[in-house]
Amino acid sequence: MKMFNKSAISAGILTALVTLSSSVNALEKPQTMDDMWKIIQAQQKQIDEMKSERVAATTAPMSNKSAAEVQNLEHKTNVLTQEVEKLRTNLAIPEEKALKSAYGLGPAASKVYQVGKGLSIGGYGEANYQAIVNDETPQKNGDSANLHNNADFERLVMYMGYKFTDNILFNSEIEFEHGSTDKGGTVSVEMAALDFFIDPMFNVRAGMVLLPMGFINTIHEPPFYFGNNRPETERRIIPSTWRDVGVGIFGELLPNLTYTAYGVSGLDAAGFDSNGIRSGRQQGAQARAEDLAFVGKLEYAPDFLTGVSFGGSAYLGNSGQNQTYAGQRADAFTQLYEGHIQVKYRGVEFRTLGSYGHIDDADVLSQAKKQTVGSSNYGWYTEIGYDVLPLFTATSQYLAPFFRYEHLDTIATAPDGYIDNDNKNQQIYQVGLQYKPIPNVVIKADYRNFTAKQGTVPDDFNLGFGFIF
Repeated sequence: MKMFNKSAISAGILTALVTLSSSVNALEKPQTMDDMWKIIQAQQKQIDEMKSERVAATTAPMSNKSAAEVQNLEHKTNVLTQEVEKLRTNLAIPEEKALKSAYGLGPAASKVYQVGKGLSIGGYGEANYQAIVNDETPQKNGDSANLHNNADFERLVMYMGYKFTDNILFNSEIEFEHGSTDKGGTVSVEMAALDFFIDPMFNVRAGMVLLPMGFINTIHEPPFYFGNNRPETERRIIPSTWRDVGVGIFGELLPNLTYTAYGVSGLDAAGFDSNGIRSGRQQGAQARAEDLAFVGKLEYAPDFLTGVSFGGSAYLGNSGQNQTYAGQRADAFTQLYEGHIQVKYRGVEFRTLGSYGHIDDADVLSQAKKQTVGSSNYGWYTEIGYDVLPLFTATSQYLAPFFRYEHLDTIATAPDGYIDNDNKNQQIYQVGLQYKPIPNVVIKADYRNFTAKQGTVPDDFNLGFGFIF
């Protein structure tokens, strides 16, 4: 069904009412399509009546109708005709809604929450060029690899949602990664969930859900984070993008105090290694569900602190999945906690996030994997950027230099009898530039300097772009 701009209609009707002070005063603000057509028909009828009066006036002797009255009648007719045309235009051309976040999801992922009913489509994409500095160095980010300069259409994502009623909707995210499945790319369902709206304080979500941890895991569209690469802390400590099959609740407890809590299938400790828990994600693909897990998040954006929001989240659950590791059963109880703060004020954007994790039975897992699996891990980063264009000109474009510092260690504590790998203890210094010619499109350039406590990790230069719709 076509939509219409109610605010424009109201303004048009008010203009006609003030101008005419006639029977149009009886018309009220339209609430439905039928009301809209009644208004148009009533106004068209008045136009016809006015034109008839004008014809009668111009054929009668001038003494019976003054020239001023004829001119006034003509003016009223023109105003009313213009208002009808405005109404018809607004009826035919839908209002373009601004993209905005809802229920902790990114703006493009939130489009379905803004439609009245039916289908919504959105998406995002990003591509980048990476130049490795000192590319003879055999490791990057702690992973063994022979590195080379590369160009990658990293991902193209489609959001498709359907609003069945005001209380029930479906939302999904489908990702095409690395351009082609012929060269290591994948096609994945990253989100596919039904929302049941019951009360602002209590609603239900079920399906493939994004775990509500940190910034990036739920809002990972490229215009909304600095740099071509997501922060390493939110890749290796919080393994974004992290999703699984689950069910839970979400809502707003108090004004601007929101929560999300899910029960999900747990991680699979068979995938844990010296690089952390990332390879233990099951991603809802015939996932083992012998062990379940809980994840919850609180977020607060107080009115009295403009542009400030802060919160935290926790993940708790066994990861053993009723499997044998080196001839032993292990619960591998896994904990992960994070806290974060974000400030956006007058062109300044600031973020800081810290995360800590702990894995029970890490010694058993290390024996089975024949490498050290950390009993604990941590990571944190802080970043700041500033939009400099308003200093020089009034513009809606955006240009922000930024700086990010990270420190992470996937083996912060080694289990008894196993040796720490200090190459996993890394610091990252990153500088870059972010340019948005329009809010939906971003062009990025950045340089990352990696420093490990032991060994070397090569730096890289990245250039890329991203978009949402």
